[in-house]
Amino acid sequence: MADNMRSGSTRRADQVVGVVGVGYVGLTTGACLASLGHRVVCGDVDVAKVERLRRGEIPIVEAGLSEVVAEGLASGRLEFVVGAAAVASVADVVFLCVPTPQGDDGSADLSFIRAASAEIGPVLRSGSVVVNKSTVPVGSTRVVESVIQRSDVSVVSNPEFLREGTAVRDFLEPDRVVVGSADRAAAHRVADLYRSLDTHVLVTDAASAETIKYAANGFLAMKISFVNAVAAMCEAVGADVADVVEGIGSDHRIGREFLRPGPGWGGSCFPKDSHALVHVAASHGYDFSLMRGVIDVNTEQRERMVRKVQVAAGRDDLSGVTVGVLGLTFKAGTDDLRDSPSLGVIGRLRALGATVRAFDPTTTGELSAVQDPYLSGIEVCQSAEDAVRGVDVLVVATEWPEFCGLEPSRIAELMAGKSVVDMRNLFDPSSIRSSGLTYDGVGRPR
Repeated sequence: MADNMRSGSTRRADQVVGVVGVGYVGLTTGACLASLGHRVVCGDVDVAKVERLRRGEIPIVEAGLSEVVAEGLASGRLEFVVGAAAVASVADVVFLCVPTPQGDDGSADLSFIRAASAEIGPVLRSGSVVVNKSTVPVGSTRVVESVIQRSDVSVVSNPEFLREGTAVRDFLEPDRVVVGSADRAAAHRVADLYRSLDTHVLVTDAASAETIKYAANGFLAMKISFVNAVAAMCEAVGADVADVVEGIGSDHRIGREFLRPGPGWGGSCFPKDSHALVHVAASHGYDFSLMRGVIDVNTEQRERMVRKVQVAAGRDDLSGVTVGVLGLTFKAGTDDLRDSPSLGVIGRLRALGATVRAFDPTTTGELSAVQDPYLSGIEVCQSAEDAVRGVDVLVVATEWPEFCGLEPSRIAELMAGKSVVDMRNLFDPSSIRSSGLTYDGVGRPR
């Protein structure tokens, strides 16, 4: 049975909060908890990263994060240390925010969770609470308990619901906070950390909390795959997906969120979590065929985008064809290239013989291409105009708003060819066509 409440209902003596891992989730969690008035100690094995964070240097692109970190450092509420043990030895509540990458069989790899748990186990303070903040499969709280082997320590699940690009706002203005544990007192101690937020707090069992995280991401991935499948149907029957989305999104039972067609979903969460959801279900005897279909549609969508470029080029073999790509990150507002649809499409285009020139506001210059294996083989340009200049086909792959500032007449002047493939429906089709270019969007009439 779940406990439903509003935050702000209880208060206990201030607790020292520890965060193990200062990646995307850990850094946001630590900095935002400090902004709520808690004393927070964040630890990581990367000594160089810790030193940069102590100087207030933020290693990722995330709106508002540098300001929150700077505030925490200036107030003395936020501290960065080296190692998980240094965190656990001083904290009352320890958040595990370490990676859980996808294994070869689609399952979540818990090796980092196990390693962190083994390191903190011997030094945890008696009566402390360990919190799984990383996205983990059902049963992971028991995994942590078995590694820690401390009867005087409780383990709680507190899944994160942060979107890259709006993570700080999502943390400080959440739709809900979910906390799960067999130890209700420990769960309420963790829920109490969010007491100053005006939001719905759900305290439940650990398995339910862990399932909520996977189910939420699975549902959102399903909405994106659904609208992309609808976009394909629109192209087949001559409908305009923009009007279709407006029509169905006006229904409050459906809503407009995540109904924007494009090249498919990517990033660090949806691909990993969707496969993990299928794997978890299968390991417990359930064939989650709906989720497998969602994944298949996403794979097909990237191939559909590749086919659009082939049609725009007028041939299947793209040898000798130069393609300009605007956008490399998996979405606007972040510098994250992990499982980016843009890079997935680019990889296929290069396999077909195309030369690719690309620009992204967060990734410029030859040095980036050398340092980042994701960009291997791509000519990374210094500006959007450089990526457009002399190309046969122009592809809009990420929905960065600054790309809207490119005048269609200027695009036509810079390009060698005449074809624009807009995988994000970012441009106005009539403006592009009036400049003498051909336009192919996603689900838009040709």
